[in-house]
Amino acid sequence: MGLTGTIHDILVVFLGLVVILGGIGVLFFPNPIFSAFSLGLVLVCISLLYILSNSYFVAAAQLLIYVGAINVLIIFAVMFTNSSEYYNDLNPWTVGNGLTSLICTSIFFSLITTILETSWYGIIWTTRSNQIIEQDLISNVQQIGIHLSTDFFLPFELISIILLVALIGAISMARQ
Repeated sequence: MGLTGTIHDILVVFLGLVVILGGIGVLFFPNPIFSAFSLGLVLVCISLLYILSNSYFVAAAQLLIYVGAINVLIIFAVMFTNSSEYYNDLNPWTVGNGLTSLICTSIFFSLITTILETSWYGIIWTTRSNQIIEQDLISNVQQIGIHLSTDFFLPFELISIILLVALIGAISMARQ
């Protein structure tokens, strides 16, 4: 987008704060419907961040796939469950919660390590369409594919496993 530096920075900070607050809402809302809507807000704000980074295709894919399909699936699964039966037998902390916290913490630290150890040299950020970009023989789509299959293979697979676990959890909750 052709925004000035100050407006662009303000929008990035605002959307980042909305993403953080929405993520906190996903975790701490007691009503699962509110939590799912908060997740939808987070995904829409991430799509807007992609638009600010001039990644229109990724923003459209984010909206269509994550907001339009996965979040709607989660909302339907939550709406088909009888949520009152889950609130009656809540234990404050179980072995499953500890194991889940351990796994999520290890995934978080592995993603942080991957982000910090990644060479960001080959990634070029542009804000103007008339800037000269590095002339390679391969297209941008091919570069994305190469990065996904080499440098970012582990985070890409971890995200797909997390989405699969969320889908299986939503299906098992809906079947009960």
